[in-house]
Amino acid sequence: MKSGTHFLIADSGSTKSDWALVDEEGKIEAILKTRGFNPYFHDRNFILAELNSNAELSRVRKSIQSVYFYGAGCSTPQLSKKITDGLQEFFVDSEIHVHHDLDASAFACYSGKPEIACILGTGSNSCFFDGENVSEEVPSLAYILGDEGSGSYYGKKLLQDYFYTRMPLELKGEFSNAYNINKDEVIDRVYRQPHPNVYLASFVKFCSEHRKHPYIVNMIYDGMMDFFRTHVCSFQDHQKVEVNFVGSVAYYFEDVLRVVAEELNVTVNTIIKKPIEGLVRYHFEYLEEFQS
Repeated sequence: MKSGTHFLIADSGSTKSDWALVDEEGKIEAILKTRGFNPYFHDRNFILAELNSNAELSRVRKSIQSVYFYGAGCSTPQLSKKITDGLQEFFVDSEIHVHHDLDASAFACYSGKPEIACILGTGSNSCFFDGENVSEEVPSLAYILGDEGSGSYYGKKLLQDYFYTRMPLELKGEFSNAYNINKDEVIDRVYRQPHPNVYLASFVKFCSEHRKHPYIVNMIYDGMMDFFRTHVCSFQDHQKVEVNFVGSVAYYFEDVLRVVAEELNVTVNTIIKKPIEGLVRYHFEYLEEFQS
C-alpha cells in the first residue's frame, strides 16, 4: 500500500449516505454526508448531481485510490452497475467497488464469530455471516411486499390506521395536526412521486414521539415480532448464534426489540445506529488488501 493512500468507505441507505475518508493506516479523517443512492430509485444523473454538489467530496475525489460503496438495493450485478457507473464518472481515477448494504451490516457488527446480521432502518433485511460468506435465508421484498419492522413498514401502518379510522381518536387528532395530509396527497406521494419508501418511513418519527401510548407500543411490538419471525427465525441456528442489528429503527426502539428477542429465545448482542465506523474497522482488521 503506497504512503499517502486514501480510501472512501461508504454506507448508503435509501435516505442518507455516510462516506468515511480513511488514510492508509485506517484512521478516519472525516465522515462526509450525501443523500442515499438506491438503484431502484436513482440513476447515474442523480448520483452525479448529488456528488458534484458536495464541496468536500469534490475537493478530495482526485486523491482517492479506491471507493468501497455499500448500498441499499445493490443486490445484483445489474443493480450495482447503476451505482458503479455514477461513481466511476465522478471518481475518475479510483477503483470502484459496489456491494450490498446487507454486507455492510454483517461486517460492521462482526466480532470474529458467526452471526445473524440485520438491518432495521428505512427498510429491513437479514443475513448470516460466518466470517467469509454472507448468505440470505429469505429475500427482502422491499417496501410494498416486505420490509417488516422497518420505518416504511410503520409509516404504512400509521397511514392505514389513520385513514381507516382505526387510530385512537386522541392520536388521530395529533397525527392530523402534525402532518395535515389527505388521502389524495398520500396516494400521489406513494404511487406517483419518487422515493415512496423514504416518504413512508418519515412517519416513524410519530411513533418515537408517542412511544408510550399503548397503540404505538403494540404497533412497534407487532412489527418487531413480524421481523423476527420472518427474518431471524428463518435461520436454522437463530437460537445458537448472536444476532446483531444496524439501523435507526433498531437503535431507537431497542427496548422493544430486546423484549421480542427474549420471548423468542434469541440472543441480541450489538445494536448500532450507523455502521460506518464498524465497517471501516472491519476493512482494516479482516481484509487482506488493507493489510499490506
